[in-house]
Amino acid sequence: MSDDVLLPERSRLVRAHLAEAGIEAAIRVLPDSARTAAEAATAVGCDVAAIANSLVFLADGEPVLVMTSGGHRADLTVLAASIGAAEVSMAPASVVRAATGQAIGGVAPVGHPSPLRTYLDDALQDHDTLWAAAGHPHTVMPLTFAQLQRLTDGTIIAVA
Repeated sequence: MSDDVLLPERSRLVRAHLAEAGIEAAIRVLPDSARTAAEAATAVGCDVAAIANSLVFLADGEPVLVMTSGGHRADLTVLAASIGAAEVSMAPASVVRAATGQAIGGVAPVGHPSPLRTYLDDALQDHDTLWAAAGHPHTVMPLTFAQLQRLTDGTIIAVA
């Protein structure tokens, strides 16, 4: 049985986006959920700060993807100033699903119905290997910061 058959549908879509970008990253299926940065860090054996959380916010009413380090929480005031928005709030689950096609806890940096404006937490640059969700709460993938930036065309900002 191929690895692809073992991946959830959304993770297969993420793998296709990786391939299109010329990035080889082995998507790992975890036995338990990795919905939180702490769960993901424990599952892959890394520092929680090396987890690249995919968070969807509403910036002046428009969904944006912010990849944050699991080592800290995004400060909405700092985030708003960093992206030039008057108002920033967490997107409700329905908006996250509509914008990404993925469930909270499994949102990948790619594999969305259409590209989202993406911002990358500058703290993620401190890690040789980052771990990001791969489209499902039980899948993760390793990426370098350079790969994450190329994959998302993300703008580097301060979030905390």
